[in-house]
Amino acid sequence: MIGTLLCYVLLPAARLLQALRDAFFTYRKNVLLAKSPSTQIEGVFAATTGRLVPEEQEALLQQWLEEGVGNLPASESVPAVRKVSVTLTSDWLEGSELLMTSLSDLNTSPEVTRCADQQHSELNALASSELQDHAVAELARLPSEETVTVAGSAPWAAVVPQTDHQTADCAGINVEVLNDDPAVLAWSLACDAETVPPVLPAQPIQDAVPFYPVPTEVPYHEILWRDWEDLSVQPCVLEQVSKSTPLFEFRVMSYNILAQDLVEQGLDLYVHCHPDILSWNYRLPNLLQEIQHWDPDVLCLQEVQENHYWEQLEPTFKEMGFACFYKRRTGTKTDGCAVCYKHSRFQLISLSPIEYFRPGLDVLNRDNVGLVLLLQPVLPEGLGLKAVSPLCVANTHVLFNPRRGDIKLAQVALLLAEIDKIARTAEGSYYPVILCGDLNSVPDSPLYKFIRNGELSYHGMPAWKVVSGQEDFSQQLYSRKLLAPLWPSSLGVTDKCQYATLCQPKKLGRREYSRDFLLQFRFCDVACERPPQLVLLEGVTDAKPVASAREHSAVTAVPKRHNSLSFLNKQCSGVIQHGLNLTSVYSHFLPQRGRPEVTTMPMGLGATVDYIFYSAEPVESKAGECRRLYKDGALKLLGRLSLLSEDVLLMANGLPNPFCSSDHLCLLASFGLEISSL
Repeated sequence: MIGTLLCYVLLPAARLLQALRDAFFTYRKNVLLAKSPSTQIEGVFAATTGRLVPEEQEALLQQWLEEGVGNLPASESVPAVRKVSVTLTSDWLEGSELLMTSLSDLNTSPEVTRCADQQHSELNALASSELQDHAVAELARLPSEETVTVAGSAPWAAVVPQTDHQTADCAGINVEVLNDDPAVLAWSLACDAETVPPVLPAQPIQDAVPFYPVPTEVPYHEILWRDWEDLSVQPCVLEQVSKSTPLFEFRVMSYNILAQDLVEQGLDLYVHCHPDILSWNYRLPNLLQEIQHWDPDVLCLQEVQENHYWEQLEPTFKEMGFACFYKRRTGTKTDGCAVCYKHSRFQLISLSPIEYFRPGLDVLNRDNVGLVLLLQPVLPEGLGLKAVSPLCVANTHVLFNPRRGDIKLAQVALLLAEIDKIARTAEGSYYPVILCGDLNSVPDSPLYKFIRNGELSYHGMPAWKVVSGQEDFSQQLYSRKLLAPLWPSSLGVTDKCQYATLCQPKKLGRREYSRDFLLQFRFCDVACERPPQLVLLEGVTDAKPVASAREHSAVTAVPKRHNSLSFLNKQCSGVIQHGLNLTSVYSHFLPQRGRPEVTTMPMGLGATVDYIFYSAEPVESKAGECRRLYKDGALKLLGRLSLLSEDVLLMANGLPNPFCSSDHLCLLASFGLEISSL
């Protein structure tokens, strides 16, 4: 009842009178029902609910004020008179719009706190009628410090922040809005740790709604606990790893750390977060502590703001033993990608930054970038004459726009072509590859399947479907469709995601000549002389080429194919391929919870867009099976840090929150490279 009166302070004066009447009427009904087992009272109230006139309601209220309070049990009595401090948000927070936030994490929020004097002035202004005078008189009996919190019934609810001086020695009021009718609003008092909870009446009150006090602190470390999955003990891995074969073990982390400029440009995406946890001064120590805790040997970061990298991140990483490389996005963008590795574990062989922007190409007109490194593992001393294969590490952040799957596909193809160039050995095989990044594509998308299965038929496919799962634009009448070829030959990338200048002949030992090379010999002396062993046929083999014949031969004497442009024939069919044999570290499903894994949570919707792919050996699959199967090769997956599901992140206020300072979860995997004898 007391909480109801507090709520009505915000209501207009016209609605306040009617709302108070309804509330007092409902409360009086519940009290009488609690005191009498007779069902007649219920019938009387049911019959008069819709037809009580204001005079009757005021009489009922007056009777309650004179008699009801004194007759209530001790547990229902009104506390002594103290000052009132009501904590409210600047506007009435809707539960479906904001996330639940921990009380302890949202300290010092002056813009949403109203002092006691202001509350008394508002009460005096609204108390113009006799009924409102009674309401003010009852409000004067409230405890000196009470805090109102609002929680919506939607999965994303809001808890109003409290300041330190408010939470001390005060009681909290938990508010749950049931519907628009004030008469059925359920309000309740929750005492603090030092206050003894009141004894509830023995008789249950009809129509009363149970409540659960909001915890003063959300246990983020328990909710967001992530298990380490040791995959080296699984039978499939044990069979591939011989006890006599040593491994070079290392950890790789991929992490989109959320650039601060992007936070400030898109604050609408983070309305569920308190401003304090969005500041860079708060987020940076959290991010560094998380990275230092997991202690990766190779670190791939996305959305790294340039000034933060040079001023804060790189100096800190160097103190942690990392060698760092950074590539800022082109154009006016202020963030980019970084790859760091511990110089005690790896040495750099080659570095190749990638810019996806190509002037004049609509399919490559965005400012995303990537990095490809070739690293040589450093073996510990005392192993003797041992060797380990170099490792290719790639990191990228692909375009977000859900409608432009054609751009995403072209960017990935360009990245794979660069990996093909860096990781290819002299014999034509590949060094082990680890591909990290935010691909802005979900696991069931064609783009994901292309990376994992090595082939995609894209001709006629809607552009949005290439990144299916971010948004569904199937209802649009004129959606963009992918046409072959996806990019022009001037880009120099083949349909096999290789640079055209590096393509090897399809059949070893067979020579192919370009058209220009062959045409320059068609009128030489040797070509114009009839071989002696050639059978003489009049009008066929006895004539020398003439001008008209030369013109004709210039048109018809075209070789069947030539190396530099042969890839256009297949690309025009709308099929692209790659031969890197990549599979994902994660399965994208949590069997113990029966839910999909989540790496990010934009606007309260969980999705997987971050990946770590690694080289594996394909396994011969059954006929008609489109999904390619893999087993570990020279690069073995030994473990991974488990991901979380959407419902778990909802319990922790989504992302970011006071515990996780990015809108993405970090990915972490442990690998082993076989060490061989020289």
